[in-house]
Amino acid sequence: MKDVVLYIHGKGGSAAESEHYNPLFPDCEVTGLEYQTFTPWETGAEIREAVEKLKAEGRKIRLIANSIGAFFSMNAGIEKDIQQAWFISPVVDMEKLITGMMQWANVTEAELQAKGTVPTAFGEDLSWKYLCYVREHPVSWTVPTQILYGSRDSLVAYETITAFAERHKAMLTVMDGGEHWFHTEEQMRFLDSWIRGEKQDRDGAGIP
Repeated sequence: MKDVVLYIHGKGGSAAESEHYNPLFPDCEVTGLEYQTFTPWETGAEIREAVEKLKAEGRKIRLIANSIGAFFSMNAGIEKDIQQAWFISPVVDMEKLITGMMQWANVTEAELQAKGTVPTAFGEDLSWKYLCYVREHPVSWTVPTQILYGSRDSLVAYETITAFAERHKAMLTVMDGGEHWFHTEEQMRFLDSWIRGEKQDRDGAGIP
């Protein structure tokens, strides 16, 4: 029975994106999870259920997770069942991201606590329950992990991603000029080479 590569998409993505990775893992079955929720406690449960099902089939599981999909995966309680992980532009400090959005929206913690949910002009609802969950469930992640990050990522700061990589002993690769969303032809070529483990001396740098 083949090993499985489980793909967890980011916001606005879909399980169909997993098809891109089929030729990169010729000896594995690649499958994507079309999760139906968008909170760490609900989506984490969906991811955990998918992993449990694959584990029950006797599969060895590898993980590819994109953006917030990486955050959801790290909150799913699955690390003991994952052999190896690749994170693409992962959201690794959700509390920092939420408090940053609160500053952009000029919303205080007291206001958010009192209202519970506050809509913003940039289309994201701020949630007191979400913020409390993030603070009460710090990320624990011990899976051997490689991270791909774009130097022009406007969502996750370089200092944030390097601190996470160092803390969790992950290998960080930075694409010069890459964005949070890897989607151009050049970016996808770089991503494919990164997945294959090819050297990125000309366009990127590996940081242990």
